[in-house]
Parts: sequence; C-alpha cells; structure tokens
Amino acid sequence: MANLKGADLLVNVLVDWGVKTVYGLPGDSIDTTVDALRRQKDQVKFIQVRHEEVAALAAAAEAKYTGKLGVCLSIGGPGAIHLLNGLYDAKMDHVPVLALLGQVTSKSLNEGYFQEVNTAKLFDDVAVFNRSISSVDNLAEVVDQAVRSAYENKGVAVLTIPDDIPDQKLKTAYKSSAKAFALSKPEIDSNQLDQAAELIQQAVKPIVLLGVGAKESAAGAAIQQFVEQNKIPFIETLPAKGTVADDHPNSLGNVGKLGTKPAYEAMKSADLLVLLGTNYPYRPYLPNKAQAKCIQVDIKAENLGKRYSVDVAIQGDVAKVITQLNQKGQLRSDDKFLDACQKNMSNWNKWMQAKRKLDTAPASPESLVAYIDETAPDNMVYSIDVGTSTSWSARYLHVKKDQQFAISAWLGTMGCGLPGAIAAQVAYPDRQVLTLNGDGAFAMVMQDFVTAVKYKLPIICVVLNNQKLAFIEYEQQSAGQLNYQIDLADLDYAKFAEACGGIGFNVKSNAEFKQALDKAYKVTDKPVLINAYVQDNAPLPGKIVMDEAKGYMKFGQEYLENYWKIPELPPLKDIMRQFF
Repeated sequence: MANLKGADLLVNVLVDWGVKTVYGLPGDSIDTTVDALRRQKDQVKFIQVRHEEVAALAAAAEAKYTGKLGVCLSIGGPGAIHLLNGLYDAKMDHVPVLALLGQVTSKSLNEGYFQEVNTAKLFDDVAVFNRSISSVDNLAEVVDQAVRSAYENKGVAVLTIPDDIPDQKLKTAYKSSAKAFALSKPEIDSNQLDQAAELIQQAVKPIVLLGVGAKESAAGAAIQQFVEQNKIPFIETLPAKGTVADDHPNSLGNVGKLGTKPAYEAMKSADLLVLLGTNYPYRPYLPNKAQAKCIQVDIKAENLGKRYSVDVAIQGDVAKVITQLNQKGQLRSDDKFLDACQKNMSNWNKWMQAKRKLDTAPASPESLVAYIDETAPDNMVYSIDVGTSTSWSARYLHVKKDQQFAISAWLGTMGCGLPGAIAAQVAYPDRQVLTLNGDGAFAMVMQDFVTAVKYKLPIICVVLNNQKLAFIEYEQQSAGQLNYQIDLADLDYAKFAEACGGIGFNVKSNAEFKQALDKAYKVTDKPVLINAYVQDNAPLPGKIVMDEAKGYMKFGQEYLENYWKIPELPPLKDIMRQFF
C-alpha cells in the first residue's frame, strides 16, 4: 500500500473502528479530509448539515443511541466554534465523540491568518483528548489514539488538522488497534456483595434509583429480576427512562421536578437507597441526610459517595453486580413498602389518566403526548428536546424495553431534538423516529429540517406551539419573578416544512392531532412536521417543595402589586395535589 494520502489513512482508521457516519459541513480547511470521505463513501456516509452545531449534536445523539463513536467535522475558526455546544452535550452526558477540526495550512500557522483560531486552547475544557496534528507521519496513529481515548473516557476527542497535512502521502500503511481494543471492567469484591446483600435483607423500606450506567451496561433484565424477587420499588432517572419498562408494576416513574409525587414520597420514606449507575445531582429529591443506608454501584469510582453517603460502594459494571446479587436468591420477601408505593402510584396514575383523556382546542399537551405513547411502535426511537416537551415526555411516555429515548440530560441544551432524530433515523433506518420539541427549541435548529428532507429521513417532528418559552415562564414564577421576554412570535412551521420539501400539518385540537399523527406514521420517504397549537398548561413538579411554593406566592404578590389583578394560575386542585 504505497503513496497513500494521510487523509485516506485517517478514514481507514475510522472504518476499522466501525464508523458508518460522519456529520458536518465541507470547507477550505477540512476539504482534504472530506475528499477522502468521498473516496470511501461506500463505507462511511457523510451527512451534510446546515449548521455545525447540528453536526455535533447529531454525533452525540448517535453515541447515546448506539453506544458507539459519533463523529463530526468542520472547518477551523467559525465552524469549529459552532461545534462546541454539541460537544459539551457529549461531554456532560459521557458519550464517545470524535471531532475533526480543520485548520489553516502549516506554513500559515501562528501568523494571524484568516479564520485561524487557537482551537487547542478553545477545546481544552470540552475534550478528554485534544491534539494538533503536525506531521502526516503520525496522523493515523493519533486518530487511533483519539478514538481509544473517547471510548475509554466516555468523552470528546478533538483533533485539529492543518489541511495541507492529510494531503501529503506516506509509503507505509497503519494498522489500527480497533480489533484488539476491549474495555476491562473491575472485578467484584465478594465481601462487598455480601455486605450489600445483608443491607438488603435488613431493609424495611428499600428503594432503587437507576441511571444511565444501568442502561449502558444493558442491566435492564437483571434489575427487573432483582426488584421483582426482592419486592423493591424502583425509580429511573430521565435519561435512563425505559431501562426497565415504564409500565412495570414496581416502577414509580422519575424523581425530581419532572418526576412523580409517589417517587418523591418513597425517597423521603426509604431506609435503604440503592443507586445503580447514577450520579443523580438533585440532593433535595434523595432521602434526607442520614435517613437511609446506601448501596452504590458505579463503573466510575469518582461517583461513589458523591451525592449521598454510602455504606457499600461497589466500583463495577451494574449488570455484572446485579447478576451476582441475583445468584444469591431472594434476599427479602416483605412487600409492605412496595404495596404502599404501588397504591400511591395507582392514585397518581388515575390522576394522569384524566389528563391523558383531555380533548381541547388548542390541544392539551398532556393528551397529545399520551396519544403518541398509545400509538407508538414497540421499537419507536424518541428524541426529546429541552423544555415543556421534556416534562410531558417524562410524565406521559411509557417507554418500553425495545424503544429508545434520548435527551440532553446534563447540559440541557435546547435544540437537541431534531439533530437527535436525524442521527437516530440514520442509525436505525427501519425504525420509526419521533422528536418532540417546543416551538422555542425547534426554532434554534429548524434549518436542518431540510437535511432530513435531503436524505429522505421519515422522521416525525412534533412542535408544541404555544408561542412562548413556557418552561422558562414557570421557572420565573417559581423563583418569585414576574414573567419577562418569554413570548414568541408565531410561525407557521407546517408551511416551513413544506417549503423544505417535507410534509406539514397545522393542528389546533387534540382530535386534529390524532388525525395528523395517524397520517404521519404512513409516510416513508420524507419527514413530517406537525405544528400543534397547544394550551399553556403548567408542567408542575410532581411534588411542589417549600421553596417553590414560596416562589409562587412571591410571584402572585408581585403580579398583584404591578398589575392590580390576580395572575392566571394552574387549577387549584393540581397545586394542592402536588403540594400536600
């Protein structure tokens, strides 16, 4: 293999690692690499987006859905800067992504050349691996190292490549480490397993909180067996939704602002907290300090004891640990606490059921999302944006074991829904993909709806259009602040979708939404956008805590003093239900 360009060696390494897709935009300082992708387009598909932020968000989403490396590229300077938001999403959600950044040619470096930016310094905080290429001789080797590092550290690897370097040729081939690569998992200490088993046997009110670490280790079946045979209720963090099916009888849903009241109350009653693959940050929604014993299992030692004082801290793979605990047989048979939690959850579900049946004009978002849940294929892939769409999906989507669900969990960036849907449909061409967005979030990335049209991706894009930043509306109120600059000008997103070459529906009631969604399921060659005009219903927390209640009281007082009238508030029965 003589006289092969560095760019071709770079792409060869990506192929060795199983990369199927690269997201980005071509341009002068990255075109040599793009040209190599053209030469191997049968092995690696290049998805041209309309904004580099979408490329990075799509790469991060692909990594979340598949567990494999997501790849994006851009020119240096402004294109590289645009990638940062999506790369921070990957960093904070701990998924492997490789970003290839163009740069001015080697001879022009450090001269203040057009679009020259110090990307090594700029990307230092976001990256677990951050290198600038200075020679074609080690280009392929450094790409190989970058991929390994992204996998090992579950983070972002960044390579800055002056565009003249990959155009140079080498006479020797490079053999990547892809086939030999394997991540080792810590061995489990049998003494720790015995200690954990003893705490479970002694517990009267145990609760399991499982997170993304459980999801990534494919621990769902083992955890289901564990909670069933030991009569334990469980809660899932939102990004782990569906690890065990949401409709499992032991499930209490999610916990926190987007969670259920039964989950909050179970946490505040528990005498044993079992944390499985989660670094859940919201301490007010965990048991009170010194209230409960704690077992924590996490592959990352740094997470052990970080959020709650632990009695047994096991560094290890969640599936492996729970499987070994299951081998000990049933550890407890007392179902009194589980039964009480299930009765509490039954009352909650009855309340939710009434919301699921709302039939209004404009549409009620609760029943709109409930209809998605009721009609979704068993292998549906959800891409959920940030805002009230997150709230409604947390409450009204019952994610099944063969469905997938992804959000921007830790960065919480608006505009993640559409890029995630594009990535999901590329990764899973034979599955239905649906993205749920608020109008504020969708507007941030809407230009890339045409990307879905270009590549004939039959995603369903639902826009909850209430002409405002509704989640921020209630954030301001709960903080005791008057609402300011939350209203948005209306836009006919259905017409926009049609202008892009897709299909658009405007709907103004729940009945019209059902008709539009039924039609959307039948489309197989282009994206469908449903612009759903919805009521501004309050996404109240599952449990209104005292600080939030004080904030709402302050907001009401401020509103009355400024406008001499009582503000419109959620129904009193909803407030009372979630406060007391």
